[in-house]
This record gives sequence, C-alpha cells and structure tokens, in this order.
Amino acid sequence: MVAAKINQQSRFMKKILPVFVLLLTVLTVTCAAQPDIPRSDNDSNYTLETVVTGISSPWGMAWLPDGAMIITDRSGELRLFENDQLVEQSINGVPEVWANGQGGLLDVAVHLDYEQNGWIYLTYSSPEGGEGANTALMRATLNDDRTALVDQEVLYKAEPNTSRGQHFGSRITFDDEGYLYFSIGDRGNRDVNPQDITRDGGKIYRLKPDGSIPEDNPFVGKDGAREAIYSYGHRNPQGMDMHPETGEIWIHEHGPRGGDEVNKIEKGANYGWPILSFGINYSGSEFAEDTAKAGMNQPEWYWDPSIAPSGMAFVSSDTYPDWQGHLLVGSLKFNYIVLCKIKDDTVTGDQILFKGIGRVRNIKQGPDGYIYVATEGNGILKIVPKK
Repeated sequence: MVAAKINQQSRFMKKILPVFVLLLTVLTVTCAAQPDIPRSDNDSNYTLETVVTGISSPWGMAWLPDGAMIITDRSGELRLFENDQLVEQSINGVPEVWANGQGGLLDVAVHLDYEQNGWIYLTYSSPEGGEGANTALMRATLNDDRTALVDQEVLYKAEPNTSRGQHFGSRITFDDEGYLYFSIGDRGNRDVNPQDITRDGGKIYRLKPDGSIPEDNPFVGKDGAREAIYSYGHRNPQGMDMHPETGEIWIHEHGPRGGDEVNKIEKGANYGWPILSFGINYSGSEFAEDTAKAGMNQPEWYWDPSIAPSGMAFVSSDTYPDWQGHLLVGSLKFNYIVLCKIKDDTVTGDQILFKGIGRVRNIKQGPDGYIYVATEGNGILKIVPKK
C-alpha cells in the first residue's frame, strides 16, 4: 500500500522549475506520506569504525562460517578479509567481467549450508554471448588455501547482451526455504524488457541453489516465458533482503528522477515499471501513465526526490535495540543511510543517519551482529554503539 498521494502541484512545478524544486525537496527527502518526520544527521547512540580499506568500489559482502569476509570489487576483483586484514592477493578464477558503466563484479552470497557444500554465488555483467554484456549468476567453491575459485558453474545468463551500461541490478539472497533470489535491472530498455515475461531484464528471479527451476515458479509452463522469473515490472533493484520474521523478500529499486521504491516481492506480481512511476524523466518530462493501476502492485514506500538506493538490511541484532525490526537503506546520491521505520509489516516513516559517510553501496548485518556499510571511497565501515 502506497504511503501517500503525490502532490500534483509539486509534480507540475518540477517540470517548469526543476532546479528550484530539487533544492526545496532535498531539505525534506522522504515519501510525500510523512512530510513531518524528524530528521537527524546521525544517531547519537552509535559511531562508525573503519574495517576495510583498499577496495575502490566494494559492491558485495558475505561471510564464511569462520568469520572471514568475501568482498566483490566492481572492477572485477574478489577479495578476502580475514584475521582483521585484507589479503593482499585477490582471489583467482573470477569469471570474465564487463566492467563498464554500472556493470562489473556485483553481489556475492554464500550457501545456507556452506559448511557442507562450500558454494559461493556471484552476480556479474557477463560478456558471454556477443557484444556488450548482461547479468549472470554463477556459483563456485574456494580451493583449500582460499586463493582461487574452482568448480565454477554458470547458473543463469540473461539475454540478449547490450552495450548499454546501465541497470544490471543485481543482488542475491536466500529465503528460509533455501530458494535463491536475484535481481536484474531493465538494462536501459524500459519500453520492452520489464513488462515482457519472455525477455530478461526488469525482473526478480527465483531458482533452486543448483540453478534448476522450482516447479511452483509462477510462469512455469507459460508459452515462451522465462521460467526463472518470480516477479516483473522492475527498473533496477540494487537492494534485497529477507524479512527475518515474515520470511518475505523485500527489495528496493532505483526510480528515474524521483520514484525510488521499496517493494515486498509477491509471486507472479507486476510492479508496474514503466507504466507506473512516481518519477519523471531526467529531462523533466513525464512518461508514466499513472501512479496506480489495477493488477499492478504499489510500492511500500517511495522517495521523491531520488536518494539512489543501494544495499539494504533488516536489523535483528540486539546490538541496535532502537533499530530492531526496522530496515536500513544506503544512499549513493546523498552519502547517508536511511532508517525505514516498520510497524505491522508496513513502512511508516524514515530517518537519515550518518550523513556524509560517502556513497553507500551496500549494507549487511554480519554474523557477529554488527552492521557493515560498504562505501565507495571510504571503505567498509562498522556501526558500533558508543561506550
């Protein structure tokens, strides 16, 4: 359910006075639903500690059972952080990556039964299949000394390739039944890909951990459909996490100029892009038919102006009692974290935290209960309570 109705006069003013409106709305970044939510530059109960430096664009983070952290660098390097230091040599055996525009080595996740099978999962912009690239999902294991990926298998490769450098997605998460979800953006082709279930792009996908298609996926048996698709009508989802209590998969996705969204993923649902949007073109012109339509899901929350969200994590740790049950979202555009307040499984408001920490690319709650924040330029930070 959408938290608010957009102010039509503001939308009109954005078209004719975009600079004025941008300056005005930056002061009150939020969904129009909650114009009076208190703001703070950060939370006075917590501070930040630098954990990892030396990675220019840390995109994905995942932990092995012994506490070592695997980190993807968008440039194409896979790094290991263990014993409180970044291993100097990057891990070998990473697949070829098309590191152009927003493409590169993207997310990383470890299997829920890693101790038994050792599987590590990666998404990346793959040049396999022709000029340009598209998003791929692969799995591999580490060799004994953790210096190389072995046993590599490509589980999914989106088609066709394109030389457009935007909207690859891509995040990975598992649900509590062991299914793997990952996202692929619309690859800059909004008029064709997101609404067509026979094409890749603008989708959330669901697979078994070995890459096979679950029999109860919504489009299994549909003529020409990509049967891995679980939901469609998305723009560029770069945040994904499972709600620790309900088991639902939540995502956020970039809007154009305005209209970044938080969505709860439902089986077979259409989220409306680009037919529906709370944003406008970067030029200031409108393109969407409306903000609501029968048969298309509404966002749980949206931001106008855009915050350029990347990375998200539900907080369940006792380390952050005042954040428990709420959602943290990173902002690339404004260099801060947004705390989305959740009540009765609904986003009711948001609050800005840690303003000025750098372009936030990812947020994860680690197995030690701490929140880790990957930034472009300032490394990986840990949020710790003040003593």
